[in-house]
Amino acid sequence: MTPITLGREEYRDKVFACWLGKNIGGTLGAPFECSTYVNNLSFYEPVPTEPLPNDDLDLQLVWLSMLEERGQEVSLADFAERWKRHLSAYPWNEYGFCARNLDRGLMPPVSGWFENYYVDEMGSPIRSEIWACIAPADPQRAAALAWMDSAMDHAGGEGMWGEMFWAAVESAAFVVSDPLTLIEIGLAMMPPSCNIARVVREAVWLARSGVRWAEARDRIVRVYGNAQPCNAIQNHGFIVLGWLYGKDFGDCLCKAVNCGYDTDCTGATLGALLGIVGGKAAIPGEWSEPVGTGIVLHRFTRGLDAPRDLDELTGRTTRVAERFVLPESPRVSFGEGTLLPANALSLLSRNGDAAAALRQDLRAATARDRDVEIVLHYHGDPVLRPGVARTVRVTIRWKGRVVPRARCEVTAPEGWQVCGDGSPEGFDIIAAEFAGAGRLRVQAHIEGERYAGEFTVLHPESARGFASAVNVEHCPDCQGRKGACLCV
Repeated sequence: MTPITLGREEYRDKVFACWLGKNIGGTLGAPFECSTYVNNLSFYEPVPTEPLPNDDLDLQLVWLSMLEERGQEVSLADFAERWKRHLSAYPWNEYGFCARNLDRGLMPPVSGWFENYYVDEMGSPIRSEIWACIAPADPQRAAALAWMDSAMDHAGGEGMWGEMFWAAVESAAFVVSDPLTLIEIGLAMMPPSCNIARVVREAVWLARSGVRWAEARDRIVRVYGNAQPCNAIQNHGFIVLGWLYGKDFGDCLCKAVNCGYDTDCTGATLGALLGIVGGKAAIPGEWSEPVGTGIVLHRFTRGLDAPRDLDELTGRTTRVAERFVLPESPRVSFGEGTLLPANALSLLSRNGDAAAALRQDLRAATARDRDVEIVLHYHGDPVLRPGVARTVRVTIRWKGRVVPRARCEVTAPEGWQVCGDGSPEGFDIIAAEFAGAGRLRVQAHIEGERYAGEFTVLHPESARGFASAVNVEHCPDCQGRKGACLCV
């Protein structure tokens, strides 16, 4: 198979423009975030002197640091460890509930959906650019990496499908510029009947049918609207409307942000995409000069060795991307100039990696011991009723590949019953009476080495649910998540 070749200079230019567009769109939309009325912007209001801090970018900087350390061996356990280290103060919506679950010992992907009303929100779709930039012109791989990211706090929700969609669209945008082609590539990477797919197709239909922008925006709100302003479904419709209805870079961003709702996220996502498509030349100076090239972190992002500016961010991103080129049968390579084989569109439309990601079990938790991942499949909620048997299963991955014949042992608290023959296919667990949380310890034996992971199960009284559309408790002084705030 002849790989797609990306010219290094063109690729670097597009990466820089991606991050610049991200800052521009986020800064444009931030003052109007969560307003559900129609805006009438044609430029920044107010005009900034630097980019506004934005979690849309910050979480990707955390993942960049993780990728620099872990490379292609990154696992869900790495995401969890970085979240606890750098992001635990964020109290908002899905972020707060992810941190709450991690504090209780619930690892991804179960951390991403359990007692988390906000799985359908924008918190993960806004983190798609890093995967596109380190897997350029490889949409299926970018989407699979986005699945891992979104498993932290949106597992099984519309936010997961949205991040996979944009990661694929932005990855393909390194070599394709036609919006409708890019949208088709993105749609191929996620469940066809999910609401994100539906609203994206609706926005495309509205634009192609000649429906006026204002009427199109109104229809998205009426048919797909949600009381939560950060709900991903309506906001994906707004991004696509801005993209298809806008006349140029600034007009596209304003049309997306003027739809209202999660305006910093819609502006930032579209700004990043347009930056990839057109490079720095597509971003007018009147839009780039007010924000400059600095990076301003949100105060809830802690302890991170972040890039000082977009040049440093671009350099670090491109170095990670070089490490992510597949050594065996590469799909993409870097060279002096961009070269597309005759079957480039077929290559970009393949979705095997994304489909494999979608088949993964969400009712599971992942631990890592050295280069081995141990996955416990709960076969339900991570809750055990004393005296009621539950069958759990274990998957062992070594260097990213499943080890089918690994011998496993499961150890439970004293008084619990564990029945299994050492095969990872099934262990029956019967919990004795306990309070709060119990721990299951799984040991795997591979080629004479022993690997171990611990997994939390909750008593029903410790998992009584959480009111919908309500956030975790926050500190009244710094507004951070209570127990992990800036005052601690």
